[in-house]
Amino acid sequence: MIEQGMTILYVSDQEASRIFYESLLQVQPNLDVPGMTEFHLESGFVLGLMPIDGIKRLLGKDLFPNTDGGNPRAELYLHVGNAQQFLDRAIQNGAELILKVSKQDWGDRVGYCLDPDRHVLAFAETIQ
Repeated sequence: MIEQGMTILYVSDQEASRIFYESLLQVQPNLDVPGMTEFHLESGFVLGLMPIDGIKRLLGKDLFPNTDGGNPRAELYLHVGNAQQFLDRAIQNGAELILKVSKQDWGDRVGYCLDPDRHVLAFAETIQ
């Protein structure tokens, strides 16, 4: 049985990413030390931010040959109360718009953007 999990995004600048996600999520990190920032959200979800240089040192090998502005490597799909509000806040904090909030065939209204490290962020609302 898995008791708890978290998603860790590898980031090029831990401080810049902390500022971006702190403003976007409107919560303070529970942990913010060199090498790891963690946001514990009300839903129980934990978002971690780790500098890419830190994970390279930890694993002892270079699994990330091209990390400078390359293609997206992850998607963070978040169900929120107001997808447009979150998408707007992300854009205001430097995210790049990919797709405006719109109805999708799987039953959600979703808006997409890229965070400063080019991870895909999706803000979704379930359509009743």
